[in-house]
Amino acid sequence: MPNHWLLKTEPSTYSWDDLVRETTAVWDGVTNPVALRNLAAMKPGDDALIYHTGAEKAVVGVARVTRAAYPDPKAKDPKLLVVELAPVKPLARPITLAEIKADKAFQDSALVRQGRLSVVSLKDEQFRRLTQPS
Repeated sequence: MPNHWLLKTEPSTYSWDDLVRETTAVWDGVTNPVALRNLAAMKPGDDALIYHTGAEKAVVGVARVTRAAYPDPKAKDPKLLVVELAPVKPLARPITLAEIKADKAFQDSALVRQGRLSVVSLKDEQFRRLTQPS
């Protein structure tokens, strides 16, 4: 069964639209040890929500992991990893961080509790709530 993830990015650096335009991406730049552990756990077929940080602070699209974690070929540190992604679909509308924080399903989520964590694991129910909001 695939796992679900949330990947944060500053849209002025790399946005959902960039991923759609390029059709695939090497997701790099992760250095936090917890985020790297999450990245290492990603497998092809896992879904990843793309979350825009900065002024937007919203989940904007669904991507799929197409290649499992491997050492970042551009980094000198073998502990730094990357995964490869492809876009699946944009969300019907962006889901803001304020909406997520107001939802009790996210009380224990690292998305809410560890705001600076760039790669977050999501429970099945949390993923469903973000991709199929009522």
